[in-house]
Amino acid sequence: MSRTVETDVAVVGAGPAGLAAAARAAEQGACVTLIDQAWAPGGQIWRRRPGAGEPRAARGWMARVVAAGVQRLAVAEVIDGDLDAAPAIGLTVVTRGEIIHLRARTVVLATGARELFLPFPGWTLPNVLGAAGLQALIKGGLAVRGRRVVLAGSGPLLLPVASTLARAGARLAIVAEQTPPASLRAFVRSLWRSPAHLAAAMAMRGGFAGTPYRAGTWVTRADGDGRIQQVTLTDGARTWRESCDLLACGYGLVPSTELARLLGCALSRAGITVDNAQRTSVDRVFAAGECTGIGGAPLSVVEGEIAGLAAARVAVVPRVLAARRSAERAFAARVADAFALRDELRALALPDTIICRCEDVRRGALDDAHEARDARLHARLGMGACQGRVCGAALEVLRGWEPGAARPPVFPAPLAALAEPNRPRA
Repeated sequence: MSRTVETDVAVVGAGPAGLAAAARAAEQGACVTLIDQAWAPGGQIWRRRPGAGEPRAARGWMARVVAAGVQRLAVAEVIDGDLDAAPAIGLTVVTRGEIIHLRARTVVLATGARELFLPFPGWTLPNVLGAAGLQALIKGGLAVRGRRVVLAGSGPLLLPVASTLARAGARLAIVAEQTPPASLRAFVRSLWRSPAHLAAAMAMRGGFAGTPYRAGTWVTRADGDGRIQQVTLTDGARTWRESCDLLACGYGLVPSTELARLLGCALSRAGITVDNAQRTSVDRVFAAGECTGIGGAPLSVVEGEIAGLAAARVAVVPRVLAARRSAERAFAARVADAFALRDELRALALPDTIICRCEDVRRGALDDAHEARDARLHARLGMGACQGRVCGAALEVLRGWEPGAARPPVFPAPLAALAEPNRPRA
C-alpha cells in the first residue's frame, strides 16, 4: 500500500532538535510533517517509559508541536531521497507496512547520533552493552535492581547513565572515565562559565554519590563463561578485576549522517556541515542537532529552532538564538577537548578480536586493508544488518578510515518498498 503526501517542511527525527524545528516551522504557518523511528517523540535523549509522562525538558516542545498542528509519522524510516523532483524534495518513508512518497519544499535533518563502541577482547560477550544502550533499555523496562554493574567509557553521558542505574536499584561497582584526572579537573573548573551545566552535573553526580568515579581508568578486557562475569580495568599504572553482571561501556556519540550522505550534503569530521542558518551544502536541506556535531540537548534545541525558522523562510536568525547557539557550541568544544580519547584505547583489540559483529570479521583480517572499501570487498566488513554503523564508526577512530558512500535503502526495508515504481532515486 502506498500514497503520496505533500508538505512544506519535512523534519526527519523527533528528538530535541527535530521537535524544536517542527514547532518553530509550524508556528510560522508552514505545513510540517515530522518523521520519527520511535512510537513516541523525544529521541534517545528524551526517551520515556511506555505509559510514563514526558521528561520535564521535553514537555513544552511536545505541547508546541501538537498545538501547531504538526503531522507526525511514527515508527517510520526514511529509506531513500530524491533531489530531482523539483520543486519538491522527494523522500520515501516506510511506516507500519505503508509506503509514503513524501514531497517537501524543504527538509530538516535531525537524525541525531549513535553510540561509539571501541572493540576490546570480550566486548561481544552477552551482557556487555553500550552505556547509552543500557540506559535506553532501563527506560524501556529492563530490570537491573540488585545486579552488579561496571560503567566505563568517556564523556558527560556517563553521569546520567550512572544516575539512572542508581535510581533503578543497580549495584554500581565503579564509573571508569578514561580521560586523565588533570583534564577532568580542568574541565570541572571551567564549568563556572556554564552554571546550568554545572548544576546539572552536580545533581547527576549526587544521584550515585556512593559509587567511585575514577578518571584515567579504562576497560582492557571482559571475561566470562557464556556471559560477562569479570572486567579487567587499568589506570595505566596498575591493573585489577571487577566482578559484574553487566558491563556498560561507551566512548561518546557519533553523528548519524547516512541520509545526509545519500542526499549529497557536505560533511566534516564533526558531522553535517551547516552555515549560520543551519543550511547544508544542498539547496533546501537544513540540519540541526547531534548530526551536525555532538553538543547535547540544549545545543540541539537551539539549532533546531534556527533550522525550523529558516526552513519556514524566516530570513534572519534571531540574535537571542544565535547567542545561545554560540554559548552552547563553546561548551561543546570544551567537552570535546576535555574528553578526547587516549591512544591506549586504539590498541586494545587483538588480532582475534571481533571488529564487525554482523559478519564476524576479526581485526587480523583487516591488517592488509588501507581503507573501508578494501575491508568491505575482501572481508565483508560493514555488510551485515547494521551496514557498518558500529564497526564503521569504530574504524574511523582506530584507523582514520572515512565512511563509505551511502546507498538506498538507508535502513532495512520491505521488498515492496524497494519495488515501488515511483520510488525516488538519490
